[in-house]
Amino acid sequence: MGAIGDLFGWIATPLYYAISAILIVWHDIFAFVISSSGWAWALSIIGLTVTIRALLIPLFVRQIKASRNMQLIQPKVKELQKKYGHDRQKLADETMKLYKESGTNPFASCLPLLLQMPIFLVLFRLLHHASEGTGKGFLTDKAAQELSSSDWLGSMLSDQFTKADHVSTQILAGVLVVAMIATTFLTQRQLMSKNMPPDAMTGQYAQQQKLLLYVLPVVFAVGGIAFPIGTILYWTTSNLWTMGQQFYVIRNNPAPGTPAFEAKQKRDREKAARHGGGVVDVTKAESPSAGGAPSGSESADHRPTQRQQPKKQSRSQRKSQGNRGKR
Repeated sequence: MGAIGDLFGWIATPLYYAISAILIVWHDIFAFVISSSGWAWALSIIGLTVTIRALLIPLFVRQIKASRNMQLIQPKVKELQKKYGHDRQKLADETMKLYKESGTNPFASCLPLLLQMPIFLVLFRLLHHASEGTGKGFLTDKAAQELSSSDWLGSMLSDQFTKADHVSTQILAGVLVVAMIATTFLTQRQLMSKNMPPDAMTGQYAQQQKLLLYVLPVVFAVGGIAFPIGTILYWTTSNLWTMGQQFYVIRNNPAPGTPAFEAKQKRDREKAARHGGGVVDVTKAESPSAGGAPSGSESADHRPTQRQQPKKQSRSQRKSQGNRGKR
């Protein structure tokens, strides 16, 4: 434990300074416009979350690309499993070769979550020390005492459900824990239901996603009652950011073969029809047999009739016809 503690201390020290600096800057901004110290500190935690998630956007882009590549190569992974299912070593070698050739990193999809865990733990420790009146990083003892004793919705940001002295604190902490669990579940569910093709729902990657779908909420349910209110506020805000970010990416750049991809194609067709000044029959446009184009019989029915041109006649023919008309 001593070596692990030293390692965490080595990693945590710069994080204490970085997190406390961001927290103080946001607090100074909100304290300038809000008289409530509790709300200023609560909003500064939300500002800290937004700042960290904004910095993690490049990693989120890598996560989306890695997740998409993992989905697209699932049919090939299944072929390898059928071919080398009897030889685990050969299957592992061929699978890693496939990952390398397709530029897929199976661990990239976990990077944002893994990088947030140290930040979450450091914020947890920062609030714990603040409850004891001790500052860490740039957070002075005076600021730590103010953070710890500030009232937010009838509770302090350092309060925990398991150590709460008042029912109001337990209710607030319980509501936030439920919100954290729900947003964790919905974030993962959003990714699986909208941006995963049918082939990817039965492979090993799908099993990992389903495991995260149900295990993470259980972990947060068990551990959440021991988290300070401030850290629960941080994680819930982070989940809401992830949901919004995923919604934007899935809506505008979905993976091929997914429900989100089909929905985007339908929106694009309707948009093109509106800009073209006409109305498109979506059911016909989506017909797989016609591919959105009218059939041959429909084309013939809607083809305009051509006017028959009179045949050319000579002068003598026209004269004879005129004489017959006079008779």
